[in-house]
Amino acid sequence: MLPIGVNRREYGMKVIIQIPCFNEEAALPVTCAELPRSLPGVDRVEWLVIDDGSTDRTVEVARACGVDHVVVLPAHQGLAKAFMAGLDAALRAGADIIVNTDADNQYCAADIEKLVAPILARRAQIVIGARPIDNIDHFSRTKKLLQKLGSWVVRATSGTTVQDAPSGFRAFSREAAMQLNVFNGYTYTLETIIQAGQRGIATLSVPVRVNGDLRPSRLVKSIGTYVTRSLLVILRIFSIYRPLRWFLLVGGVPVTLGMLLGVRWLILFAIEEGPTYHIPSLILAAVLLLMGFLIWVVGMIADLISVNRVLLEEIRYRLRQAELRQAEMQASARRPLGRGGADRAA
Repeated sequence: MLPIGVNRREYGMKVIIQIPCFNEEAALPVTCAELPRSLPGVDRVEWLVIDDGSTDRTVEVARACGVDHVVVLPAHQGLAKAFMAGLDAALRAGADIIVNTDADNQYCAADIEKLVAPILARRAQIVIGARPIDNIDHFSRTKKLLQKLGSWVVRATSGTTVQDAPSGFRAFSREAAMQLNVFNGYTYTLETIIQAGQRGIATLSVPVRVNGDLRPSRLVKSIGTYVTRSLLVILRIFSIYRPLRWFLLVGGVPVTLGMLLGVRWLILFAIEEGPTYHIPSLILAAVLLLMGFLIWVVGMIADLISVNRVLLEEIRYRLRQAELRQAEMQASARRPLGRGGADRAA
């Protein structure tokens, strides 16, 4: 195992495969048994397990399986938090490429090579495995339809061509991983794609295979809950990254209704004598117009706030770069000079 913050140039290209876990003592050995220890074009492959407050023997099992890095969260914080903790730990461990997979062995580990290859070839910074949704037997027709619908919505929102948005089988370049931030605690899958699209991070989909179902999904407890939460995530991210467009769209509804009612009142006023009984319609039109304009004002304020958010994210990204670079330099300084080190020093 390499120390946190190693000088990556001295060790060549490194891939770290991270596995978020919550009470996975039974499934983790099956998953680890399939993970590769070597990949074409890669010098080192290491494994990292994020224990999300498990109450079973997940940590002990991970170490027994030969996992190189184990991150233990003090309490159960959810998949999104575990995912981000894994990204941070992998970056500190010197990863050039980070591969994320599930602990239930849902994805075929042999296809990790497919995820890594486009990043090595510099064709993408994020690569997402597209599952054969139609051929997965334990997916109901409703779930298959919702998976496709959700992926379409994410594509339309993010401007990417991702085929399987909920897929957790994905690879990130070091540069892409340093730019990602997950705000919600439910799932990272949709939010990271939308962020990538908004920030212009090259994203690609590749077809991957899946294995048999080891256990029921813990993320999708019910189709209705999953759809509701996913839609809320999409709406929240869209309002964060495109606030002016979002609030213009929302505010346009009451403004349009108010204008229609106003036109109706004007027509009735012109063709009828003393149309005082239409005053309630006029009041409602005024309220709707005022409501719409207030929403547009909020949108303009949110757009100004979003500019500050972009600046803060850029500052955070540069601080992260500096922090990791300093950690690499400190790790290199602690290493004893060998023959090559003496030559470099000379």
